[in-house]
Amino acid sequence: MNMVARLPNAEALGARLPPLIVAAERVAATVRAGVHGRRRPGHGDAFWQFRPFAQGDAAARVDWRQSARGDRLYVRETESEAAQTVALWCADDAGMAWRGAPARPTKRERAELLLLALAALLIRGGERVRMLGAGRTLAGRGALERLAQDLDHASGAPEDPGLPRHARVVLFGDFWAPLEDWQARLSALSTRGLRGTLVQVLDPAEETLPYAGRVRFEGLSGEAPELMPRVEGVRAAYTSRVAAHRDGLATVARSNGCNLMTHHTDQPPEAALLALWLSLSGEAG
Repeated sequence: MNMVARLPNAEALGARLPPLIVAAERVAATVRAGVHGRRRPGHGDAFWQFRPFAQGDAAARVDWRQSARGDRLYVRETESEAAQTVALWCADDAGMAWRGAPARPTKRERAELLLLALAALLIRGGERVRMLGAGRTLAGRGALERLAQDLDHASGAPEDPGLPRHARVVLFGDFWAPLEDWQARLSALSTRGLRGTLVQVLDPAEETLPYAGRVRFEGLSGEAPELMPRVEGVRAAYTSRVAAHRDGLATVARSNGCNLMTHHTDQPPEAALLALWLSLSGEAG
């Protein structure tokens, strides 16, 4: 689909954003935040926390006043005041256009909504955001609108040679591609020092196969149709394969310094946004 054809869709997406952004800002208020939204140890001047002295810490970092209160040495950590780049990506393959019921959004619609809501939180916190492959890093006033433009015509695999080393990457998709493909893609990111979060966006019907009787399944990517005379007869095997794929995906993610989250399109987006925000804040696994 060309860029001109997708502009009306971008406008519709923008019209849906304000209510979710308001909800996202409420969620952000519950997260421990500093000057730049996500507190993390670094070289700023603002106090963050005391932690036990560990092997490799310089003696000059010991806070002797705090240490004198007990029998352990403690290091005083400060909060980094340098904004971090968070790179975002959303799958655009044909399967993302699927929904299991008319009342539910497509996987792509929900993924875009979560991506832009997260970006709104990050931008308000002073972070820099970037769509993978878009070629520009955004921050400050107007950044969300420009990011939405980049999202509207971004495509392809999660690659970006211009991404700063040690940036954080958040990928939204259904991740149904073979595990070997995701191992290769995530390995390419991790070798550059990039850590990430995979947000698997699924329609609940994809996991439960809630159909019965004679059903004809048609692929969205040119696959041959499949007629199942009795769907309930394969449900157990199907759900087992889905679970095995997710377990494998989680293993691939962990081996490349990433974590995996799952969100279903029949659930409120605010819940997923809160979990993702806490994960990025280092307060959730």
